[in-house]
Amino acid sequence: MTPRDIPADTAPAPLPAATRRRPPIWLLVAMIGLGPFTMQIVVPSLPAMARDLNASIATIQLTVTLYLLAVGFGQLIYGPLSDRFGRRPLLMGGLALYAVASLAAALSVGVLGLVVARSFQAIGACAGVVLARAVIRDVWSREEATSVLGYVTMGMTIAPMLAPILGSLLEQAAGWRATMLACLAFALPLAAASWFRLPETLAAPQKLPGLAAIWGAYRGLWAVPSFRAYAALTASSTAVFFAFLGGAPYVVVQGMGYSPVAFALAFAAISIAFALGNWIAGRFAPRLGALRLLEWGVAVCTGGALLATLLLLLLPPHILVFFLPMALVAVGNGMTQPSSIAGALSARPQLAGTASSLVGAMQMGFGALMSFVVGLVEFGAGIGTGLTMAGCGVGAYLALRAVRRVAGR
Repeated sequence: MTPRDIPADTAPAPLPAATRRRPPIWLLVAMIGLGPFTMQIVVPSLPAMARDLNASIATIQLTVTLYLLAVGFGQLIYGPLSDRFGRRPLLMGGLALYAVASLAAALSVGVLGLVVARSFQAIGACAGVVLARAVIRDVWSREEATSVLGYVTMGMTIAPMLAPILGSLLEQAAGWRATMLACLAFALPLAAASWFRLPETLAAPQKLPGLAAIWGAYRGLWAVPSFRAYAALTASSTAVFFAFLGGAPYVVVQGMGYSPVAFALAFAAISIAFALGNWIAGRFAPRLGALRLLEWGVAVCTGGALLATLLLLLLPPHILVFFLPMALVAVGNGMTQPSSIAGALSARPQLAGTASSLVGAMQMGFGALMSFVVGLVEFGAGIGTGLTMAGCGVGAYLALRAVRRVAGR
């Protein structure tokens, strides 16, 4: 039996969202920020890691690509289990795994050990993303959740903004292993704060016995047209960013000759632009509505990706030519993500954890695919990266059309 099989008159009646204890916003920010921080702190150190472990750049790139895939896989597990056993136990278990894997990554003596440790690190880190989203949907209404997700994601941009800068400085001062110890230093106080400040927000445990039931819950969600539309929009718009992330270090550092620190500082500006988009979503979602925000966000995101490709074709190579259009993409993405995620989680509110898992897995899976594609088509000039971003932007526009259909527009 799956949650969709439980008759409405026998299912446990959940408490109204407004009556449940709400966790502090800063804790939700830290939970969501753990995954992006861990992914991006290693990006400036990839060449040094390759030299130290005697590995090729393509092999070291697996520490990013497999990280994304592991995040996607982990989210498929956390969501259904959190709908059954609660948000707190799954979060604490994920943080414990993350801490052990971070230490193992710092102590790795070969590239295989590092890749495996990073994969388990990803599975632990993704607990924060899945469960923070589920907690938000547990205790806030749909419109309120869009606003809260906007503010939380805006605050979360501090982590990916600082991570490349911190990673480049730690690598220069103490070597790349110090970046993995920095991840451990992030996890331990987060675990302590979660233990003391995060209440259990699951209103009514869902019956999910066995893999067949979990698969059935995912199939039930996928059968809902509104979930498919919002999830596809979320994945496509996110993939624009991951395409950029996959190609940017090689374009800027190897193709244009800038230092890893210069890349990290420019990337920080992109994070600020993303935060601006999140602020717009948080500020105007109650007034404009989710669909109008989605329309504007997709237009800005897709337009920025197309502009990036055009400028790279027409102008001489320069870091501003590459990053200024990406700032537009980041603003559009920041406007789009809170509304599209809230829409997907609202398709079946009683399965918010499962929905968060499936949406997150689609984001990471499609993002990893686009990162792999960029590795095949990018040769240092940025054209392959720009074209891949533009293709993902067009995919987001097509998904928006599906959202309009299910909304009756």
